[in-house]
Amino acid sequence: MANILYMKLKEQLLTTLASSTVKVVLIDTGAYTYSAAHEFLSSVPSGARIGTPQTLTSKTLVNGVFDASDVTIPNVPAGTGTGSAAEAILIYIDTGTESTSRLVTLIDAAPGLPVTPNGGNVVVTWAAEGIFAL
Repeated sequence: MANILYMKLKEQLLTTLASSTVKVVLIDTGAYTYSAAHEFLSSVPSGARIGTPQTLTSKTLVNGVFDASDVTIPNVPAGTGTGSAAEAILIYIDTGTESTSRLVTLIDAAPGLPVTPNGGNVVVTWAAEGIFAL
């Protein structure tokens, strides 16, 4: 048998996400490079963030899987950020202050990525099995 975390522990670890304001924003990876040392939104240059961050709704936690409704980022202007494309999606817990808004996950492999903004809406469709699992 493999080492395994119990499901109820996973759910307990994720309860902060269920009770917090969790947002998503598109990221230009030409202007931001992931680092495991990054902890807060202030580590992500504003020029790397594309479009207006949107709040996740209908969040669920089941057996250590975090999920939410798909998100529409409205009217994403062309040419935002330093590049023309968004290659990743950043999820973070929004406290209203960048220096305390904790980073949750950076997703760079998802349907529709990369996306080149053209002034229209960008729809983020989460995988059927959820956004991520512990």
